[in-house]
Amino acid sequence: MTTWRKSRRSSGNDNGSCVELATLGLGTVGIRDSKNTALPHLTFSRGTVAALAAKIREGQYDR
Repeated sequence: MTTWRKSRRSSGNDNGSCVELATLGLGTVGIRDSKNTALPHLTFSRGTVAALAAKIREGQYDR
């Protein structure tokens, strides 16, 4: 069974906009919409997700 996890920081999010991540095995990570979990998920390599997370932490996607 796949265990999906949501960020601890999303708990105070009033509009419910959040994504969930799951380790899918063989170095892959699934990402899905937490509001509509019945939709298909996206699959990325662990390296790609780590690079995205680093850019988010650096503020590269801040408006």
